[in-house]
Amino acid sequence: MSTNDNPPEEPMGSELPPQDQPEQGAQPEAQPARPAKPARPAESTETAPAEAAAAAEAAEPTQTGRQRLAEGLWPPRVSRAQLIVALLLFVLGLGLAIQVRSNSDSSALRGARQEDLVRILDELDGRTKRLEDEKQQLEDQRKELESSSNQAEEARRQTIEKERQLGILAGTVAAQGPGITLKITDPKGQVQSDQLLDTLQELRAAGAEAIQINGVRIVAGSFFSDEGGGIGIDGKKITQPYEFKVIGKAQDLEPALNIPGGVVQTLEKEQANVAVTRSAKIVVDALRAAKQPDYARSSSS
Repeated sequence: MSTNDNPPEEPMGSELPPQDQPEQGAQPEAQPARPAKPARPAESTETAPAEAAAAAEAAEPTQTGRQRLAEGLWPPRVSRAQLIVALLLFVLGLGLAIQVRSNSDSSALRGARQEDLVRILDELDGRTKRLEDEKQQLEDQRKELESSSNQAEEARRQTIEKERQLGILAGTVAAQGPGITLKITDPKGQVQSDQLLDTLQELRAAGAEAIQINGVRIVAGSFFSDEGGGIGIDGKKITQPYEFKVIGKAQDLEPALNIPGGVVQTLEKEQANVAVTRSAKIVVDALRAAKQPDYARSSSS
């Protein structure tokens, strides 16, 4: 039997060194324990709506500053305190506006010409005097009624006198008394109806009690209009010269027309000729038909 002198071949895999190979039947060495990961806390159910809202907001398109401002202003959110403040500011603004307007009126008087101030003062004095005279007449009538033995007869007499006075003012009866005659000649044809109206108002303010212009009785409802080649009074055309017959106190009527910047100077600027004549007796005989009112009735009936 032959023997192989060659040593037996080593297996393909190399063996571990003795120190690295575990002994047969020995337990493997325990691996060092890894640190345990901290347990993740359970998410609160309350954060879910917030995350959903954030996601929805991120999904919406970004608004501009103007859009955010418009959303903040409308619809308006007004509190009770804001309403009170707004009301106080409104009242304050209204008071300031009234104060400014009154100051402007006062400044207009301060800037008026001297002749205008004189005219205004004369008118106020004349009105005050007429009111005082009327007050005195009423007091005299009351005293007569109280002292009269026959009060019914005295009341009837005063009623007749009052009716006569009202008839003069209404133009239903003729009147006479002291006053002036005002004659306006307009060769250039520059005098307009508004200037005659200003003349009438000046005479009334000076105390005129009865006025007649070219045969037309002037009453409370009289009106002026421009007509072709003349001026209309209450629809009746009159032509120049324009003649005013005025009953009243001549010492008050004439100066009122001749004050600086008054009626006479204004008409003379239009190249009109103005003549004022005092008279102890002026007759105003143009009459108006008594008109029965359609709706007004005496409160005593």
